[in-house]
Amino acid sequence: MSDVDRLVDLITDKVRARLAAQSVAGPGLTTIKPRDRGDCTADDAPGADCASCGSCVVRRPWSVRAMEGAGAMRVGAPPGIGAVPADLAKLIDHTLLKADATRDEVVALCAEAKQHRFASVCVNTTWVGLCKSLLAGTDVMVCCVVGFPLGAMTPTAKAYEARDAVRQGAREIDMVINLGALKSKDYETVFEDICRVVKAAAPAGVKVILETSTLDHDQKVIGCTLSKLAGAAFVKTSTGFAKGGATVEDVALMRAIVGTEIGVKASGGVRTAEDALRMAQAGANRIGASASVAIVTGKTEGDKKGY
Repeated sequence: MSDVDRLVDLITDKVRARLAAQSVAGPGLTTIKPRDRGDCTADDAPGADCASCGSCVVRRPWSVRAMEGAGAMRVGAPPGIGAVPADLAKLIDHTLLKADATRDEVVALCAEAKQHRFASVCVNTTWVGLCKSLLAGTDVMVCCVVGFPLGAMTPTAKAYEARDAVRQGAREIDMVINLGALKSKDYETVFEDICRVVKAAAPAGVKVILETSTLDHDQKVIGCTLSKLAGAAFVKTSTGFAKGGATVEDVALMRAIVGTEIGVKASGGVRTAEDALRMAQAGANRIGASASVAIVTGKTEGDKKGY
């Protein structure tokens, strides 16, 4: 029996009851339906999933690739439709997660986010209150990381940190999965960890960071599956602090596993517009980057590296 089969066996009646209480789809439960966005319009959010035709080359490029894999040699699209929306800013979480980040750097981060209208700023929890005040009156969200960057904290500690961040103004939470438990095949602990953060963070959405560069194929599949079952809003590739970052192959795999019901965030090593486009084409509908300004302006950032 494979690890994936064993995972299915671990979804017990108790777990199903918990999922039902959280209105999350699981084996034997009603599937979450994508919101009905109607016909595509020019002002739709770039990168958002669409429940209309199911094969939009902009918002669902993975569906187009699936048709190609099934034998389609050409896909029709209206004039002006490209592989990815031109406005990448709305896909980007403008990120500053260095331990030695200063107040002035966080203020500059928020100013850049307002100027370029990024989806959010992503910071450590200590900066959430400041970012909320600086971004008041804008459509830029405050996102923060929890259990970062190791993921080795107790579920209770992660849940408390998430709840406190939301109280301070965070609208999205990026949590690191319990990597040790996942690699130990202790899937119930991984699931419980995510569930606690999802519950504590509500109504803020939770992105689960898998640290894909440290996982094998089955571990990636199981991590995505558990995240989806636990009610995560996104699965995310990387912290940006490990040995590797996002890859096109990992993003495509993650999108294939979670389907259209939740998001996929590519982070770690995304430093140019070309990098961001490749990730979006692979199925990412959010990009985490510290080089966000360079991505949207085409300018280089010198030797600046990392988060």
